[in-house]
Amino acid sequence: MKKITVLLISLTLILYIGVNTYSAVSPATKTSAKSAIDKSLVWLKNQQKPNGSFEDHPGITALVATAFMTSPNNYNENNNETVKKAIQYLLTMVKPDGGIYKEDLPNYNTSIAIMALTATKNPAYKDIIKNAQKAVMGYQFDEGDGLTPSDKYYGGIGYGSTPVPDMSNLKYSLEALKASELSEDSEVWSKAVKFLERCQNRSESNDQSWAGDDGGFVYRPGESKAGNDENGRPKSYASMTYAGLLSFIHANVDKNDPRVQDAVKWIKAHYTLDENPGMGQQGLYYNYHTMAKALKLYGEPVITDSKGVKHNWYEELTKKLVSLQKSDGSWVNSEDRWMEAMPILSTAYAVLALSVGYPK
Repeated sequence: MKKITVLLISLTLILYIGVNTYSAVSPATKTSAKSAIDKSLVWLKNQQKPNGSFEDHPGITALVATAFMTSPNNYNENNNETVKKAIQYLLTMVKPDGGIYKEDLPNYNTSIAIMALTATKNPAYKDIIKNAQKAVMGYQFDEGDGLTPSDKYYGGIGYGSTPVPDMSNLKYSLEALKASELSEDSEVWSKAVKFLERCQNRSESNDQSWAGDDGGFVYRPGESKAGNDENGRPKSYASMTYAGLLSFIHANVDKNDPRVQDAVKWIKAHYTLDENPGMGQQGLYYNYHTMAKALKLYGEPVITDSKGVKHNWYEELTKKLVSLQKSDGSWVNSEDRWMEAMPILSTAYAVLALSVGYPK
């Protein structure tokens, strides 16, 4: 009996050590992440305008509000004045068509606003969210725009004010539709998958002639912000590949599906936190934010790269973000592309990234 007890204790210790080595977030990392988040939220609070907005921008305001509400502090309208004022500002942006925007970028702003309003868990916003959901669905390129499933832009969603869709806007839209509980039976998902396939460098499922086979993603069919390779093919890059992984799963594609696995294979081959692979420092904080969401949803706390090295991605992401945080609590990118030289935006991305993987 004594031998059995010793054996059980030994097995328990082995399992405990294994879990803590390869998947659990250490107490030190948890403390470090919480401290960084709290410091940044104090800084963000002081950037809010009297009208409740951040930068007089609905999308950025919604990102910041969501950062507060999804933080370990579980802030909401009732216990945090910053959140309350931000949500009230967003409500003033509601349009007759259901969209939530100021003047332009209706889909971008509406999608992010949906996520903020959904995060409040306030039943008073149910109708506003549903109407906004319908607006986002209406931005999808399909038969209503004269397209057929054979058109390369079919199923995509753009800014809502431009004639072309892109991966980033589609990502935000699918996140919003999932958060607002759009039925899995909706045709929106299957249409989106067609566009996702045409943004992936995977000739087996991408019917476009330019498609490569590394499994990564580009910005839109035939166009990559990372440029083209020596053969003229659009190059995959990290932020869009994380967006693709996240979007496939939101669109109800199984994580073991070959399209998903090829995206993960690309991520493993290019895993790093020092840059946005393919783009250098451009879009770095957007990449951290999207990476955290994608890997959290994928459900594996450890990524084994192509060299066989195991990475507890949340531990490493926390360490990296803490090292980049300014003394006042903010983050900022020296590369100003996609507005990341704006501290409020980069800080919102960083807080959201830290909160996604934080042990609740």
